[in-house]
Amino acid sequence: MSLFVRARARSAVAAAFPFLGLGVSPIALAQVSTASPAETVVVTATRTPQRVDQALAQVTVISRARIEAASGRTLAELLASESGVQSWSNGGLGKNASVSLRGLESRHSLLLIDGVRYGSATLGTPSWDNIPLDAIERIEIVRGPMSGLYGSDAVGGVIQIFTRRGQQGFHPELAATLGSRSYGVLAAGARFGSGAFDGSLRLQHRRTDGFSGTNPRVPFGNYDPDDDGFDQTSVTGRAGLRLGDWRADATLLKAEGKTHYDDGPGADTRAKLRTEVISAQLAGPVTGAWRTSLKASRSRDDFDTLASTRASNLGNIGTTQTQLGWENQIATPLGTALVLAERVQQEVERPGTPFAVSERSVTGLALGLNGEAGAHGWQANLRRDRNSQFGGQTTGSLGYGYELAPGLRATASFGTSFVAPSFNQLYFPGFGNPNLLPEEGRQREVGLVWRSGPVTSRVAYFDNRIRGYISSGPLPTNIPRVKVDGISASVDAVLGAWTLAGSIDSIQPVNATEGTANFGRILPRRVQDSGRLAVDWRSGGITLGGSLQAFGERFDNANNSTRLGGFATLDLRAEWAFARDWVLAAKLNNALGKTYETVFGYNQPGREGFVTLRWAPR
Repeated sequence: MSLFVRARARSAVAAAFPFLGLGVSPIALAQVSTASPAETVVVTATRTPQRVDQALAQVTVISRARIEAASGRTLAELLASESGVQSWSNGGLGKNASVSLRGLESRHSLLLIDGVRYGSATLGTPSWDNIPLDAIERIEIVRGPMSGLYGSDAVGGVIQIFTRRGQQGFHPELAATLGSRSYGVLAAGARFGSGAFDGSLRLQHRRTDGFSGTNPRVPFGNYDPDDDGFDQTSVTGRAGLRLGDWRADATLLKAEGKTHYDDGPGADTRAKLRTEVISAQLAGPVTGAWRTSLKASRSRDDFDTLASTRASNLGNIGTTQTQLGWENQIATPLGTALVLAERVQQEVERPGTPFAVSERSVTGLALGLNGEAGAHGWQANLRRDRNSQFGGQTTGSLGYGYELAPGLRATASFGTSFVAPSFNQLYFPGFGNPNLLPEEGRQREVGLVWRSGPVTSRVAYFDNRIRGYISSGPLPTNIPRVKVDGISASVDAVLGAWTLAGSIDSIQPVNATEGTANFGRILPRRVQDSGRLAVDWRSGGITLGGSLQAFGERFDNANNSTRLGGFATLDLRAEWAFARDWVLAAKLNNALGKTYETVFGYNQPGREGFVTLRWAPR
């Protein structure tokens, strides 16, 4: 463990296990509460259903209630309210955003929507900017190397979005939101089902005048003081049919947005964003111990520049990913075994002359095993991928947990990962380097989890080493060594009418290649120290709450010469169920009006207020 981590471990443990410093016993703390946590079922950590308290990896579930409370925030900002997650963006809603898990690159996070890969293969990153929050039922965040289960990109972890599901009967919903800067949302939908059939349908329209995404400090003369608005329309649907013990499901998410952004004065620069994710799946038991599923899916991501100060920027940049998968879960005396085969085909397009290579395919085979016996728990994964550009890659992971005492478990894991270069990094004219090789990672982690009734505390130390790290900017190269180590601690509790969630993260993401100009420098846009605290109080039909987030300084470039100051934001919220089927909610984001940047020269939202009216018959 590095000196950096040892120096901060004491404060992290205190945050994760506050009763140690306050002289309050775990038993006494549990007795304060009158509620018990639900046994939430998650699937992303193992690709098989399991209770969240069985998962060896650090897993967070963002519920629908949390999503509804995020009025005015982007998806990236919502994710960054969780432990171990950071984000940075070029402005507000509909603008380019990045999400980092445990101090790694945005390209090191895999985004799934209902199990379907979604993102830009030209940039090599997930696309967060056009996913409507109204479409989301819940989000699972799994931290740690997951390439042994999911293949390329899952270095820092996997973020999976689940869209709204069906329900027996007929359950309509309506919601309207008004807010600062002419912000407005109208959403309508229904869950329905009868007998063997169920489904859901959601429609949403959102718009805002926005604010100027840039300020005079922005590089390359991109400053334009006009407001940069966003307009989005989306539809989400799901249909399911039970066929005896089998089930067939089809899903659709389609969103089209128009975003205004700055690339210099003299033009109302704007682009059309298109998101489409469709899938069809058939799943059921083959025998009493063997369950299988077949899935076909397709995702499409488009950024179509309609107007710009630079004529060369006009046109569509698009990624299509087609995925076929066959997944098998087999009950064995040692736990649930996973046997997986899948193929992903990526195709990209750009204005003007096509890339030297515009498509690639990846065929993967994976084996997994997870189970429990007494105080012991384990998870093992092994995967082999064949990439049409880079040949074969083998990754895997091994995790173990041991219950030291009732409710107190120690965990340890080791995993490997890889990331293939994006098409821009390889082939973009005057920018790319066709000689780039995939990044390869190795991560170790040890952790301690304490659960007692409605209280969960966790502390984890992780050490990530990446070989062949791809540098940012034009003409990228493979940096021999980069390391990211750190400590993460969190507490979640339900104490009577109070719900509390707190976390601190302390990481050191550095260039570890001796003899290079940037040796020992902090990786761009990463915050070393951050903390979060959310408190909610509920009584009858009234809920009051607030969230405080604090982020330390960051550097916008590799040599750390451009510094961005730290900041803290406070969001306040209130909700009133004033009638059986009606809820009125109010939100004040950045209540203190903090001015800050997460990317040099790009503004972030100031103080903004929102009011929402929801109707959902019970």
